[in-house]
Amino acid sequence: MSEDESDRYRAPALDKGLDILELLAGVDGGLTQAEIAKRLDRSPNEFYRMLDRLVRRGYVTRIDGDRFSLTLKLFGLAQRHAPVRRLVSFAVPLMRELAEASRQANQLVVFDRGNPVVIAQQEAPGYWGISIRVGSRISLFDTGSGHVLLAFRSPVERERMIAENSADGKDAGLAPDFLARLDLIRSRGYEMMPSAQTAGVINLSAPVLSADGTAIAALTVPYITLINTPDAPDISTTLHLISQTTRNLSELAGAGLSDDEV
Repeated sequence: MSEDESDRYRAPALDKGLDILELLAGVDGGLTQAEIAKRLDRSPNEFYRMLDRLVRRGYVTRIDGDRFSLTLKLFGLAQRHAPVRRLVSFAVPLMRELAEASRQANQLVVFDRGNPVVIAQQEAPGYWGISIRVGSRISLFDTGSGHVLLAFRSPVERERMIAENSADGKDAGLAPDFLARLDLIRSRGYEMMPSAQTAGVINLSAPVLSADGTAIAALTVPYITLINTPDAPDISTTLHLISQTTRNLSELAGAGLSDDEV
């Protein structure tokens, strides 16, 4: 579709509202109307009525009098999305069992609009562990979850996922050594890699698969060696526990989600 054709059905007011929501989603502490206009390179008067409607509908709230901040309404809507909600409902009991058996935290991740997104998180049973907020968008290229989601997709789907990511990410993702890494993950059935974000953490990730072998989601344990818990499973045993969990979840998800939802 050409640029002219894609602009044929533009809805300027809707675009303006979405611009505001996307801007506020990446800002802590909110922005004033003037700051919103400046960042979007528009006149402040253009946003008055739109901000008023977003506040009245509950997507945006006023803070400190003149600043606007995103509420959790969009997050709540995402949680009501049926396939995601059903997948999480299948996963949570199994994730809890995995955390108890492994003594480690774990998280469930799906691909959404260019990035892996955490849709469920299970804390470690002890008094500390590595966790990540539900709703976090993480890297496609330097996380175990991202690698697994790419590895267990067809070449065409993989290209689409990479194209949805940033231009820089696309170049990195298509590198021969990266593609060879994905082939290795697919052949052995899991990813095991040092965390690119936290020293001393090994990401252990395995796919939740649909009936055709496509990754619906990735289940990841940010494995840490528990020095004060000598009877905690080692990394090999933890990998086995993750594989068991993803097999069980794949069976449940395959039976509970239609092909269109997957």
